[in-house]
Amino acid sequence: MARFVVQEHHATHLHWDFRLEMDGVLKSWAVPKGPSMDPSVKRLAVEVEDHDLDYIDFEGDIEEGQYGAGAVKIWDRGEYELLEREEGFLRVDLKGDKLTGPFKLIKMNWEGGDKWLLIKSRKGKKADG
Repeated sequence: MARFVVQEHHATHLHWDFRLEMDGVLKSWAVPKGPSMDPSVKRLAVEVEDHDLDYIDFEGDIEEGQYGAGAVKIWDRGEYELLEREEGFLRVDLKGDKLTGPFKLIKMNWEGGDKWLLIKSRKGKKADG
């Protein structure tokens, strides 16, 4: 199983950093309103640069003048199973304290290509919802 973390980040604008351990790095998305366990809620998730794996345990303050300056605390963490991975689509089964069950990340076809939707799936591993 791979690891995931969600870090609450009090930068210029409060957001949650959703990070998946994948391909030797932390694949990362900034989620302005935070993840939701409600399958009817679609959350914008803006893909950001990959982070080093050791960032998975980071909590603390990023100094003024540095990229992402502000307080960072771990909001949730755990392990996940990769259920499906295609170009512009991920489905994972999260096993965290707050986030549990299947989630989808779906890339939107907008210019810039960094905007995704993070959605709690309605169904389990075999069916997508």
